[in-house]
Amino acid sequence: MTAHRDLARQDLGERQAELVAALVAGAPLPGGFDAVRLDATRRALLRKRAGIAAGVWPLLAASLGAEWKSVFAAHHDGHESAGALRDGWDVARALRARGELAPAAAVELGEREAALHYDGHSAPRPRRFGRARLMLRSWVPQVP
Repeated sequence: MTAHRDLARQDLGERQAELVAALVAGAPLPGGFDAVRLDATRRALLRKRAGIAAGVWPLLAASLGAEWKSVFAAHHDGHESAGALRDGWDVARALRARGELAPAAAVELGEREAALHYDGHSAPRPRRFGRARLMLRSWVPQVP
């Protein structure tokens, strides 16, 4: 009886992992699930992630207004979350690369890049003298 329970738990765990991967990482739909409902859930999770990232990147989100959630979803659909800081950072960098980053969001991104090192893969880490650079920037006149 115990071996049967262990197999059932393992099977349940595997099916749950498949479901999560389909919802957040773009994996194929596991058998036995309604594709329409799964897609609706996936989109709802992307909107929730966008809302959380907007709290960490308020100027970026505000600069996009009503388009924020769709821009965020287009960038992150099929990719697991790396956390709100990194998710927003990736969107900001993509917009900057396309020349579509609003000035206020560019300042927000610039402040993060001055204080933290982020290579796009590993977790951001503090830069040496990051705060000193930010303070210096506030004292030195900015050239347009």
